Amino acid sequence: MRNRLALLGSAAALAAGAVVPAQFAGAQPVAAAEEYQWVALGDSYTAGVIRAAGDIFEVPRDGCERTDRSYPQVIDRDLGGLLDLTNVSCGAATIENVTDQVQSPIGRHMPPISEDPDYPFPPVPPQSEAVGPDTDVITVGVGGNTLGFADLLMKCTQLGAESDGAGTPCKDALGVGIQGRLDKVSEEYDRMLVVLHERAPQAKILTVGYPTVIPEDTSKCGFGDLTKFGTITQGDLAWLRQDVLEPLNKAIEKSAGTQDAASFVDLYTSSQDHSACDAHKWVEGLITLPDQLSFVHPNALGHRNAADHVEEAILNVIAGA
Repeated sequence: MRNRLALLGSAAALAAGAVVPAQFAGAQPVAAAEEYQWVALGDSYTAGVIRAAGDIFEVPRDGCERTDRSYPQVIDRDLGGLLDLTNVSCGAATIENVTDQVQSPIGRHMPPISEDPDYPFPPVPPQSEAVGPDTDVITVGVGGNTLGFADLLMKCTQLGAESDGAGTPCKDALGVGIQGRLDKVSEEYDRMLVVLHERAPQAKILTVGYPTVIPEDTSKCGFGDLTKFGTITQGDLAWLRQDVLEPLNKAIEKSAGTQDAASFVDLYTSSQDHSACDAHKWVEGLITLPDQLSFVHPNALGHRNAADHVEEAILNVIAGA
């Protein structure tokens, strides 16, 4: 990565490590210096998607539902003048949609729950096409849709309702297949990182994990409460946390270790007291009152936390350039 620390007016400030934006907000960039080229890739946990994560700013809409309070946009405002952001994250993206498969975005079209008047949307190219030899930093947050987490949530709500909240009906029905899902994530994630490194040999790749969405104490998640997890049983919530979501983060972190150019950004630890069932939630439950479908996604506070950690990682990358 080319050294352009003159953008901050002080190389020493960055060399100290993670610097909060206020500490260098007044620094005057050198007019001739180039910005660092940053490409943000990922799924809905990057794009924002839900109304609690801000307003959609793409005009015309492309169905990817990038919002103005999602963490890439927050960082872009924090570090304006230092980074040139290309944000191609897209709701419902899989790992393969990042690597080499076109995606047909769904917008907010989830019949019979919600109808999107602009649906269907034209396909968007693989997100990796936004990456090139001049890219300095890549952030990527993806894997949940390859795992099929949304499908698990839907099935678990159905089975939990049928069991009247008792036992672990979802684990009993689907537990045997989880390791295969995780293996698929690992395999496709490894290949994605290879492709990204080939397209941008000089770039640092920051792989962004998923935040805490389910608390350790699942009794916080009242059965039938749609602002939390609806009719998923407490036992199945514990299973989803321990055997699905935590291993997903571990699989992503392990994949990051396969590439010298990649590193892992942990969001799970910092968000442990801010699940969808906590009073000060950074993740919405199935719905956000009064009538917004959120389907377990970070709100603006969750994206602010993600921005803090990803921003720190980006600044550390630049400091070591």
